[in-house]
Amino acid sequence: MSGAALAAAAEALIGCPFRLHGRDGARGLDCVGLIACALEAVGRPIVVPDRYGLRRQSIGRLAAVERKAGLVAAEGPVEPGDILLVRPGPGQFHFAIALTGGAFVHAHAGLGRVVRTPGPLNWPTERHWRLFTE
Repeated sequence: MSGAALAAAAEALIGCPFRLHGRDGARGLDCVGLIACALEAVGRPIVVPDRYGLRRQSIGRLAAVERKAGLVAAEGPVEPGDILLVRPGPGQFHFAIALTGGAFVHAHAGLGRVVRTPGPLNWPTERHWRLFTE
């Protein structure tokens, strides 16, 4: 499965409502649910933690998801389908998926839905992953 397929799966979720701990596009998604739904759509279903707050000091259990999803650390320019873990504020982490043209998809709590955001993101990147393909 390619990064382009993951980007397309994420893009298909734009407009879904925001819901903390949401895992279903019809009922709502948070940024972790967005990643889980997009990965499931490309044949890489994962089980993600179900209890966490919007603010935390470490990503702990969330980082373990990378291994289960077949993600590898990436360096250099962001490509479509790459997953970024960013830090919008102190003690706050957030996931986004890269699209073509430098844009990103993420679950925006303030706007109450999954949105497309033009890049570059204005937040420091903590981690950068890419789908492992053979």
